[in-house]
Amino acid sequence: MPELILTEIDHVAIAVNDLDAAIGWYAETFGATVDHRETVESDGVEEALLKVADSYVQLLTPTNDTSPVAKYLANKGEGLHHIGYRVDDCAAALEAVKASGGRVIDEAPRPGSRGTTVAFVHPKTSFGTLIELVQE
Repeated sequence: MPELILTEIDHVAIAVNDLDAAIGWYAETFGATVDHRETVESDGVEEALLKVADSYVQLLTPTNDTSPVAKYLANKGEGLHHIGYRVDDCAAALEAVKASGGRVIDEAPRPGSRGTTVAFVHPKTSFGTLIELVQE
């Protein structure tokens, strides 16, 4: 059995049409507040991270019509988009996926939000779940 690569859940990402409305609902319903907000131009999204213990709920909305999140919303509507797992070494985790025959979206790690390094694993590899590997 290989060494454990996933260290904890970094975030659960939820695609939404109206970021401010979603932020307001989480604040009013659960008392959750925004810990970090950022536009990630390379992914065509604006995100708000709501801190929950040592993890986040990541609310995502597209900033353009060609964003993968825009396509997701058009096809599936609002809801769970992906799960992010923390890893100590994003490159090594990505190579482990490839070595096991898994499909990846990112061939190499790339910059993510809040100064992280990230890479995505294709959902056809991971039983229908889009996975983001996140190195802080």
